[in-house]
Amino acid sequence: MVNTANRPKPKVAIFGGSFDPPHRGHQTIVQKSVKGLNVDKIIVLPAYLNPFKSSSLASPKQRLAWCHKLFGNISNVIVSDYEINKNRSVKTSQSVKYFNIEFDVKYLIIGSDNLSTITSWHEFDFLNNNIEWVIFTRNGYPIDTEKLKKFKVIQLNEDANSTDIRDKKALIYIDNKIENSVKQIIKG
Repeated sequence: MVNTANRPKPKVAIFGGSFDPPHRGHQTIVQKSVKGLNVDKIIVLPAYLNPFKSSSLASPKQRLAWCHKLFGNISNVIVSDYEINKNRSVKTSQSVKYFNIEFDVKYLIIGSDNLSTITSWHEFDFLNNNIEWVIFTRNGYPIDTEKLKKFKVIQLNEDANSTDIRDKKALIYIDNKIENSVKQIIKG
């Protein structure tokens, strides 16, 4: 029998979000994270419902399916249904604790649009003390890292965002693997 107790846990980065819908910006973040972060896996973690939002356009199951189509075949990427299967909004700190059982969560990947509210995240101090923030730039959102203990900033150079895709029906930012499905949901 092989003793796995002394084996180090695989290092991971968690990239959570609504993915409502996932777009080319999300794809670029995953690609840059796979190449640029010193981890064994990237965990793409669609939220059942973002704790700061009251609803989403697409259902949780649909958003999970989109993530599987876009990220499921990328080496070193895991698309997790953990938060979706909870059938409720899940705090990031709870997800980090859950994944730390099997993995060593090194990084949380966020967009710079999250920095304005980050200190109001549930158990912010726990997160800030236990992970390194990987911040992808987003046009119009300043990089204020004063409250963060460990962080790295990565340039995204993408203008895609889910709000514009939903509101302006800007499907040019959607991968053709999911474009028809997204189009049907947006037309609703």
